[in-house]
Amino acid sequence: MLNLSKILIIILCSTMSLVASSQVTTTTSSVATKPEEKKWYDKMRFSGYAQFRYNRLLESNPDLKCEQCDRSWGENNSFAFRRARLIYQGQVHQRVFAYIQFDYASAIRVRADKSENLHYLQVRDAYFDLGLDDKNEYRIRIGQSKVPYGFENMQSSSNRLPFDRSDALNSAVPNERDFGAFFMWAPEKIRKLQRDTLAANGNKGMGDYGVFTIGVYNGQTANKPELNNQLHAVAKLSYPFKIANQIIEPGVMAYSGRFVLSPDNITSGVGITNDYEYDDQRLAFGMMIQPKPLGILAEYTIGKGPEYNSSLDSIMTQNLRGEFVTISYRKTFNEQVIQPYLRIQNYDGGKKMEKDARSYTVKEWEAGIEWIPVRNFELTVAYLQSSRQYSDRATPQYDESGHLLRVQMQFNY
Repeated sequence: MLNLSKILIIILCSTMSLVASSQVTTTTSSVATKPEEKKWYDKMRFSGYAQFRYNRLLESNPDLKCEQCDRSWGENNSFAFRRARLIYQGQVHQRVFAYIQFDYASAIRVRADKSENLHYLQVRDAYFDLGLDDKNEYRIRIGQSKVPYGFENMQSSSNRLPFDRSDALNSAVPNERDFGAFFMWAPEKIRKLQRDTLAANGNKGMGDYGVFTIGVYNGQTANKPELNNQLHAVAKLSYPFKIANQIIEPGVMAYSGRFVLSPDNITSGVGITNDYEYDDQRLAFGMMIQPKPLGILAEYTIGKGPEYNSSLDSIMTQNLRGEFVTISYRKTFNEQVIQPYLRIQNYDGGKKMEKDARSYTVKEWEAGIEWIPVRNFELTVAYLQSSRQYSDRATPQYDESGHLLRVQMQFNY
C-alpha cells in the first residue's frame, strides 16, 4: 500500500506539473509578439524598361541627323537600344526615400572620329529624399537627379509619347540631370494627385516634383565634373488641379548660372572668352492637361546662352527661344490602350553641349500612335517631318530636311 500511495502521489504531482506548464505555455503564446521591423533592403524594389528602335523606314534623307536626339538616325545606322534602364528604389525610412537608376545601353565616345562603343552601364540617377515632416510635404532631394526645368524634361522617357524631347526645352539641361540639392514642397493631397498622373494609371504625367521647388546644381549636366566655382540656381512653381475628371497643371520655371564650355569641344581658332564661361539663363511657361481622353502638353521658353556666330567665327552669349505643343487622344478598349498624338516644335538658339555651341534653327512635326496591348509591352510608330539647320566652324551651313518613319518597342518590367 505504501508503494502504491507513493506511486499515486508521484503521478498526481507530475500531472499537476504538466497542467501548470501547459497553462504557462498557453499564456505565453497568447501574448502577441512584436513583428520584426523590415530591413531597409526589404523596402526596396527593382523595376525598369527598355526601348528598341528602328528609324530608317521611308527615309528620304540619310544626311538628316539629330545629335541631341536619337543618334541612330541617318546614314550607317540600324537597329539600336535607345534606352535600357534598371531602377532600384524604396522608402527605406518614413522620412528617407532612395532612388538609383542605371542605363545599360549607354554609349561611350572612344576616339576623336566620334566613333562609339555601345552598351556601357552608367548611372543616370542616384538621389535621396529627406523628409522634414512626418508627411514628407517638405523634403530635400540630394544627389544626381532631374533638374526641375521643363515639364517634358521631368517626364520619364518611358511615359512620353514623342520619340525624343523637344530641342528647345531639352537644350537647357541635356540628359535632364545634374548633381545638386533641391528643396521641394507639396501638400499631401497634391503629392497623391501628382502620383496619379503616372503611367501606371494610364496617364502621361511627370510624377512627384513638388508644387514649389528651389535648388542649386553644378550646371555641367549629368556625370560631368563641375568646372567653375559658381552653382546654377533653379526654381519651379506648378499646381495640378482637377476639373471634373480632367487633371490640369500650369507651371513656370527658371534657372540662372554660368556655363563653362569644354575646351575639347571647341574648334581651334574659334573666338571664345578667356575663361570659357558664358551666361546661361532661361525662363519657361508650360501647361499639362492629362489625356482623359484629350491631352495637351505645351511649353514655351526664352533666355540666353552660348551660341556660335558664323559671321564673327566666335562663340557669344545670344538670345534664344523655342516652343512645342503635343496633342494626344487616349482610347481604351478590351483592356488595351491606343493613343494617337501630334507634336509640333520650333527652336532658334544655341546648344551649349555640342561642338562650338552650335547655332540652331529647328522646325519639326511628328505624328504617331502608341498601342499598349499589355502593361509590359508598348509599340509606337511615328512619322517625322524635320528641317534642321545649324552652324559651327567645320560646318558653317548644315541645312538638311526630310522625313522618316520610326518604330519603337518598349518592354516594361
